[in-house]
Amino acid sequence: MKSSKIAGLGYYVPKNVYTNEDLTKFMDTSDAWIQERTGIKERRFADRKGETTTTMAVSASVTAIERANISVEDVDFIIFATLSPDYYFPGSGVLLQRELKMKEVGALDIRNQCSGFIYALSIADQFIKTGMYKNILVVGSEKHSFAMDFSTRGRNVSVIFGDGAGAALIQPATDGSSGILSSHLHSDGSYAEELAMHYPGTSGGKWLENKPNWSEQELGGMFVTPEMLENGALYPYMNGQEVFKKAIVKFPEVIMEALEKNNLKKEDIDLLVPHQANLRISKFVQKSLGLKDGQVFNNIQKYGNTTAASIPIALCEAWEEGKIKDGDLVCLAAFGAGFTWGSALIRW
Repeated sequence: MKSSKIAGLGYYVPKNVYTNEDLTKFMDTSDAWIQERTGIKERRFADRKGETTTTMAVSASVTAIERANISVEDVDFIIFATLSPDYYFPGSGVLLQRELKMKEVGALDIRNQCSGFIYALSIADQFIKTGMYKNILVVGSEKHSFAMDFSTRGRNVSVIFGDGAGAALIQPATDGSSGILSSHLHSDGSYAEELAMHYPGTSGGKWLENKPNWSEQELGGMFVTPEMLENGALYPYMNGQEVFKKAIVKFPEVIMEALEKNNLKKEDIDLLVPHQANLRISKFVQKSLGLKDGQVFNNIQKYGNTTAASIPIALCEAWEEGKIKDGDLVCLAAFGAGFTWGSALIRW
């Protein structure tokens, strides 16, 4: 079987910078409060009109395709990871195909949130290995800002997220010593409601059990109601403590799984690029693995959590800054809603 490699990378972040101080205009918070809990200093928000999850993906994709030294016409499959698509349906994959004026290629949409890019990369790797496709465009793109509660009620969630897009062009590797060595995917739906956007949806489920003032008539099984707007049910919900507790366990586990699969040790890692969920989580994982600062790349301080886009943005930025060189061992790892988590080990 053929192995696959990342032949080109690109990313895009909106021009609009929102600092922690800017958020104090909308909610009861402070720069110190946000930095202490998340490590975030600022984030980017897309234009309310004109910029969408797809348009940001277009910018990132064009760069990735150019850096892979191919044309748009050479792309034969798209895998698009996002939790914030332009439409409830269809998915953003077909919109990207249309905007790039591609031929009639297949487009697959991935809904694995923070782990989305890892899942998409793993799928692309399998398609390349079997010879089904030769040039796969893998994209993670998010426009969170349109669906956040920027009042004090929603600050625990809304201060964390930002907008942006990242893309990678996956091709067969030309030699046997480089490329994606392995990928490892996991899930545990027991915690599905602890980090979720429950509506629009077809079931209130456990969400309603903890909301005694919200009746089944008001919310259960409804698509959108005025009560959902009033009660805040249409905004994302996160049990931050539960997410943190699981993340600091599953991150190191899945990284070690990838290393052990390839008979490597944590000392062999040249660069770990974790999903940019929370700087405290990244620092905890770094400490638990005994990695030095130069072995872990973080950019959440200036972009916030861009969910499916965070790893490709960080990976591209690290590569542009010369932190990744040919022959380096690069590990990607993510944990997020579902819960889902995964890792990929790459010999650059």
